Amino acid sequence: MALEEVFDREAAAIRENLARQAEALARMRPGVLRAAELMRRALHGGRKVLFFGNGGSAADAQHWAAELSGRYRRERPGLAGLALTTDTSALTAIANDYGFERVFARQVEALALPGDVAVGVSTSGRSPNVRQALETARAMGCATVAVLGRDGGDIAPAADIALVYDATETPRIQEFHTVIGHLLCALADVP
Repeated sequence: MALEEVFDREAAAIRENLARQAEALARMRPGVLRAAELMRRALHGGRKVLFFGNGGSAADAQHWAAELSGRYRRERPGLAGLALTTDTSALTAIANDYGFERVFARQVEALALPGDVAVGVSTSGRSPNVRQALETARAMGCATVAVLGRDGGDIAPAADIALVYDATETPRIQEFHTVIGHLLCALADVP
């Protein structure tokens, strides 16, 4: 297949996805605002937001945590955004000792406090380790938010707020998750 054909196919899919994203943003507005308010209240009240996911969603978790601890759009003191995807010693020790399904839940047990917010990210909506971490966070008195793809899978019910982008192709879901993450960080950054 020629590069031009692949480019044209991907460009067409991206254009179609952009139109779909506009519709999804309108539909998700109330949930995004509620999630952002939970995050804003926690961050400005001395609490933290814990982000986690696998693969590309792990990269999203790290990206969003960095937007908060560094800066998104304005100069301000750092906000406590933590990615549970970055400590390879913890990830491998927990996976080895407890199984990969517990890799985020165990960190939530160690780091979360009531009033914190746990944000799980999954393009499939079916990552057992994301679901277990959200369930653990909820049991500990944290607010829970899930940023999901497809139909939300079995993770959606584990979250107080599930932001589900019902696309089926992973790259298109990931593109929209970047939009949602930036929107959440912008809104949580409001003083």
